[in-house]
Amino acid sequence: MKTTVSILFAAVLSLSSVPAHATKLDLATMSCKQFLDSGDDTIRMVLTWMDGWYKGDEDNAIIDTDVFVENAKKFGSYCGKNPNVSIVTAADEVLGK
Repeated sequence: MKTTVSILFAAVLSLSSVPAHATKLDLATMSCKQFLDSGDDTIRMVLTWMDGWYKGDEDNAIIDTDVFVENAKKFGSYCGKNPNVSIVTAADEVLGK
């Protein structure tokens, strides 16, 4: 339990560096190029969202950092090779939903 709380606390801290101004990200229309050019904060936020979205309910409140990093590398590599593809399509290809 302490590990889960520590991970959630670290995630909150990493997201707290997101700028204070409100931004809406339409992930359904974002291309891989836009994603790769969006900056570290947005990339982290989108990757974290995708990790939870593609896990669904199977791994409640668990972030396996080794799997997360490996999936992020695969996703980044795919997007680098396919800049005009939407990130939703890329995620489906890489994470298999």
